[in-house]
Amino acid sequence: MIPLLTLTDLEIRRDERAVISHATLTLKAGERLAIVGPNGAGKTTLLRAVVGLERAAAGAVSLFGETCRTEAEFRKGRRRIGFLFQDSDDQLFCPSVVEDVAFGPLNLGASEAEARATALEALAGLGLEHLAERFTHRLSGGEKRLVCLAGLFAMRPDVLLLDEPTNGVDAENGARLRAALAGFAGAMILVSHDDAFVAELATRAMSLRAGVLRPAEIHSHPHFHAHPHIHPV
Repeated sequence: MIPLLTLTDLEIRRDERAVISHATLTLKAGERLAIVGPNGAGKTTLLRAVVGLERAAAGAVSLFGETCRTEAEFRKGRRRIGFLFQDSDDQLFCPSVVEDVAFGPLNLGASEAEARATALEALAGLGLEHLAERFTHRLSGGEKRLVCLAGLFAMRPDVLLLDEPTNGVDAENGARLRAALAGFAGAMILVSHDDAFVAELATRAMSLRAGVLRPAEIHSHPHFHAHPHIHPV
């Protein structure tokens, strides 16, 4: 089976310094890969490189079996990938919630009526239908996070890229977010400092430190599941 995405010896440089050095990973259907590591290790940069928002100095990115070098090639792959940004305010730009969630389907060629119906369905799936006509800038942090996720679900992606998805999310909305992601049938790469969230959701992990990506293992103490540890292999 062809991997959904592959990074091969990927190197990203800034000011002559390697931010990501020879990173290699493969994501297969159904996998939930966690990328863990300290602040500044390059985790967000790695996610951005997957969809071509950061261009590699060396190495290769393949999306759904096709090597991507040009913007047109990355744009084709992006249609099947949902990227949840670390800051929800960077992702919400339409006045109302339903307009924002409908933007993706519209961009993929749906009619206005189809896009609105898809948006309302995605919001209902997250228990957010009551927010449809609300102004996005008046939502709480947790509501913004879930609305962003609804926008991704409305596009029916094969892969989700999640950058610190639990940041700024309260307990109630956090439970909704976790349940929604647990029920997602596609594959995902998640970047998170929340070890309990990683242990709950991820099927495997990799550690990124000083730009170097290595396999890692997720260990949960049998009596203290809320405090798992993730160790490089």
